[in-house]
Amino acid sequence: MKRATSNKKSKTANCRINIQGRLNLNIQTARWISVCFEKSQRRRKMKVLVLGAGVAGVSSAWYLAEAGHEVTVIDRAEGVAMETSFANAGQLSYGYTTPWAAPGIPTKALKWLFKSHPPLLFRPDGSLYQIEWLWQMLQNCTAARYQINKERMVRISEYSREMFCRFEAQTGMNFEGRKKGTLQIFRQAKEVEAAEQDIAVLERYGVPYRRLKPEECAEFEPALARVTTKIAGGLHLPADATGDCHLFTENLYKLCQEKGIQFHFNQTISRIDHNGLRIKAIETETGRFEADAVVCALGCFSRTVLAQLDLNLPIYPVKGYSLTLPVTNSDGAPVSTVLDESYKVAITRFDNRIRVGGMAELSGYEIKLPEKRRETLALVVNDLFPEGGDLSQALFWSGLRPITPDSTPLIGRTRFENLFLNTGHGTLGWTMSLGSAKLTADIVSGKDTEIRSDDLSLSRYQA
Repeated sequence: MKRATSNKKSKTANCRINIQGRLNLNIQTARWISVCFEKSQRRRKMKVLVLGAGVAGVSSAWYLAEAGHEVTVIDRAEGVAMETSFANAGQLSYGYTTPWAAPGIPTKALKWLFKSHPPLLFRPDGSLYQIEWLWQMLQNCTAARYQINKERMVRISEYSREMFCRFEAQTGMNFEGRKKGTLQIFRQAKEVEAAEQDIAVLERYGVPYRRLKPEECAEFEPALARVTTKIAGGLHLPADATGDCHLFTENLYKLCQEKGIQFHFNQTISRIDHNGLRIKAIETETGRFEADAVVCALGCFSRTVLAQLDLNLPIYPVKGYSLTLPVTNSDGAPVSTVLDESYKVAITRFDNRIRVGGMAELSGYEIKLPEKRRETLALVVNDLFPEGGDLSQALFWSGLRPITPDSTPLIGRTRFENLFLNTGHGTLGWTMSLGSAKLTADIVSGKDTEIRSDDLSLSRYQA
């Protein structure tokens, strides 16, 4: 009897285990089916609306169309790449990918206040947000945060380099590009020492580089042989490239049109229609655009436009300046990009032009062209390449670069099911453009991304 009772209890226990096991299996199966269904829904052909026709927006549109979606792009300007992407420094600086928030920056910033040509300028814009953003940036100026942010940025840039290789092989596009690397020059020995921290990250990711003595810099930029006494050392990044971002975006726009992508210009966003969970439509002053998914690639204006959704995007407009001058003596002009670490100014060679760009000014959204900023750019190019171009014919330009406190872009989901971000690239918008766009298209489509992307979304700030 005892044995029978024991067997009966054993059978009952086994029965419960089997039932529980089946229940767990059913729950897991249901979850798996739910996930698969959700992915299949997102992988279907969707109507996707891209906000912004700068290099980030047009690149996003390209990859979304490549994924099979019906894509529409809207922008307030009259054409593509008319604002931040119009006249940037011309660098595809995959290797020179460095956060603005770095150890020592607060001290340096205070010293720069007393320089006649500071690389960083601060002018109060009258907003509390400017102070909040600066405080967040200061929190990222530790060695630990710098390493985390640098790793994220290099990851995106290296992926973007791969995407550019694939893209150029696919399209054969000409945008006055050169693949001769970036030469970073240091005017002071302490700048050479500080570069060791960046070199450690380059080694971790297998990014090729070469340390240079002052006289060795002329191997890559022969015109610098005249000014080696002004250089304390250099770092050459051979995998970097150059080109005209505006020309690139215009040519990509034409390819997008061939794919059937629709562009609507002169469209100022007035209202976002939503139900709290999903975006229903984007309304402009002249029309209404409905879509299954929306990608925000509005640069500095991503924050102001999405504020009506109570989304707090930590993006601040940091002004940059550039000069574009004709080459008058090819032997005296740069071959590729020379980055002057002291002034944070890049000098880049196009076919028959030299682009001089840089500086960072925190002073709000208003764009002005102060003569003092022009003088800084002219000083640097004239100091290093005095015989290369004609400064009297230089075109002076300024644009707003959307920078986050940790210098890493915002890529991925928001709390709205069908609203995605591809913005906040700072000074590396073109460098990161194709990589960020491919990541965005994969996330929108419900595909697994080719590199890690879960730490790039807005949620890292919300947490």
